[in-house]
Amino acid sequence: MKKIFKSGYNRMLILFGLFAFPFFTPQANAQLYNFTEEQMISFTAKNPYGRFPGGRPMIPAAILDTIRKMDIQVVEAIGSVPREYANQYEDGWKSIIPGKKLVGRAFTVQFMPSRPDLVAGMQSEANKNNFTGLNNRTTIDMLQKDDLVIVDLYGKVQGGTYVGDKLSYYIWKTTGTGLIVDGGIYLTENISQSGMQAFYRGTYPGPLSNATVSGINVPIRIGKAVIMPGDLVIGDQDGILAIPPQFVPKLIYTVTRDRRRDVWMKKAFDLQKYKSSDIYGRPKDPALLKQYESYLDSGDPALLPK
Repeated sequence: MKKIFKSGYNRMLILFGLFAFPFFTPQANAQLYNFTEEQMISFTAKNPYGRFPGGRPMIPAAILDTIRKMDIQVVEAIGSVPREYANQYEDGWKSIIPGKKLVGRAFTVQFMPSRPDLVAGMQSEANKNNFTGLNNRTTIDMLQKDDLVIVDLYGKVQGGTYVGDKLSYYIWKTTGTGLIVDGGIYLTENISQSGMQAFYRGTYPGPLSNATVSGINVPIRIGKAVIMPGDLVIGDQDGILAIPPQFVPKLIYTVTRDRRRDVWMKKAFDLQKYKSSDIYGRPKDPALLKQYESYLDSGDPALLPK
C-alpha cells in the first residue's frame, strides 16, 4: 500500500512540476527548462514524423516546402484541425509585412516576470548543467532551419522586446522563417527591410527587461492558442494557427480537395446553365456527381464541366 501511494505521489509531483512551475533537465546538451526526451515523446506520441535530438517532432522540410508552395491560408487550414482541438488559433496581431504568410515548425520559448530569488535559483541550477544563459540570445542560438520561434512574453510590450533588427536578422538567416512574439519587438522599419515576417503585439524603443526565460520547448499559451513544440504554425492576416503534426497530412489532402471543389463549381457556374442549388454542396445530377468526385480525386482538367 505504501509503495502504491509513493508511486502515485511521485507521478503527481512530476505533473505538478511540469505544468505549475518550470523545471530543469540535466542533459548533455544542457538545455534549460524543458521536457525530458521521454516526456516530449509521450506528450507528442501521435507525431507521424521523425524527431530532433531531445524528442521535438520534426515535420520534414519537404512537407513544409509543399505547404509554402500551396500558399495555404489560415482560413483554409483551420478545418483540418478536429473540433476537440479548439484552442489552436489566435488573432489580433500586428505584422511586419502585411499580407506575407509565415510557415514553420514551432520552437517554443516561455518567459515570466523577473523575481530576484527565482532568477538566482534558476541561474544556479543552470550553472550546474553548464548552461549560463537566461536570456533571449540563449534561445535564439538554439534555432535551426525551418524553426519558427513562438515566444510567450505574456503580452508584455514595454520592456518585452524580444528582438530588434540585428537579432531578428540572425533569426531570419538561420531559420528562413520569422518569429511570433506575444510581446514586443523594436526597430520594425529596419526589420521589414530584410524581408522577414514577424507577428507581434507592439513596439517599444528599448531592450528586454524585467523578464526571464522560464521554459524552452515546453507547451505555451499565446492568447487563446496552446502551442506545443514541433507544431506546424501558419500565420497570415487572419491570425496564427498551430496544427499538431498528426494532422498535417490531412491538412494537405483537405486543402487540395477543397481548392479543386472551388475550381469545379465555379467552372460549372461559368457555363450559366445550372442553378446554384444544382451544383452547390454536391451536384444533384448523378452523372455530374461522378464527374465531380473524379475531379476531386485526380484534378484532371478533362473532368471539368463543359
